[in-house]
Amino acid sequence: MKRLFVICMLISVALLYGAGTGEVSGARQNEVVVYAYDSFIAEWGPAPQLEKLFTEKTGYTVRFVSAGDAAQVLSRAVLEKKKPVADVLLGIDNNLLTRARDSGVLEPYKSPSASDIPSELVLAQDYILTSYDWGYFALIYDTHSSVPEPRSLEDLTKPDYHKRLILMDPRTSTPGLGFVAWTLAVYQNDFDDYWKRLKPSILTMAPGWDSGYGLFTAGEAPLVISYTTSAAYHLEYDGSSRYKALIFDQGHPIQIEGMGLVRDAPNSRGGKAFIDFMLSPEAQAVLPLTQWMYPVSPSVTLPSSYVAAPHASKKLFVDPASLAPATRKMLSILGN
Repeated sequence: MKRLFVICMLISVALLYGAGTGEVSGARQNEVVVYAYDSFIAEWGPAPQLEKLFTEKTGYTVRFVSAGDAAQVLSRAVLEKKKPVADVLLGIDNNLLTRARDSGVLEPYKSPSASDIPSELVLAQDYILTSYDWGYFALIYDTHSSVPEPRSLEDLTKPDYHKRLILMDPRTSTPGLGFVAWTLAVYQNDFDDYWKRLKPSILTMAPGWDSGYGLFTAGEAPLVISYTTSAAYHLEYDGSSRYKALIFDQGHPIQIEGMGLVRDAPNSRGGKAFIDFMLSPEAQAVLPLTQWMYPVSPSVTLPSSYVAAPHASKKLFVDPASLAPATRKMLSILGN
């Protein structure tokens, strides 16, 4: 009897969770759970439109779950590794690729539409992450402020910028980690010394992009780390050129955001359908005016407001594996 009870329990668990095969029962069979960051799920973000389009196109429903910022999306999936809840993780970028791979929470999946992604935007050849958008990290400058416009990362260390810069925590925020990558690419062996000189200029390190950018637009500081497309957003919705994306001759890092199928996902079949959908023309067309990033599909026509989003003449890259020790050094210098 005891053996029969154990067998019945194992069958029940397999039916409930599908052992990662996508064969799930009940309402979960038609529902895909996607972990994403706050701004993606916000009322003004892409999630509301994508939710409707996904159901119309596939018959699945999607439940977006906010996990904070993208690094927190990954952290939550790691905590649930033995009993996954999500089917897809959204927002894991090129700087988090090594951490995501080492965590073991994702499994490779190559969508039939992945071949349409330009080669320079492919995150991983094994498609443990699939790109869906990209953008340039940049400083956004309030042209109504009294401080001069900085022309380089080095300018930020000048007394003019004392407590004038808002950053984000690289442990929880991809723009925060992107700024660390930027300074590492430019300063390399002088990275530590640069952060010592930069420290007086930092007003705060916000936990995520939402809170950090909110402080910036509230007038707490005239400079914030964000994306060149933030200036396009303000032009589109505010009709204003007040906030300017600064382009430096030193070059700019790019962020490529990806989505990954959770290993042993409760509904992997639905998860794959969602990844396929995100590469569709309909989904890619939603991103420019909601996500405020460039879609990976080159066929999408960008809105006219993107004239305010300048392209960098030089793209910077660093080895993602170098970012963990660099982040530890930076946090130690700042006393965090």
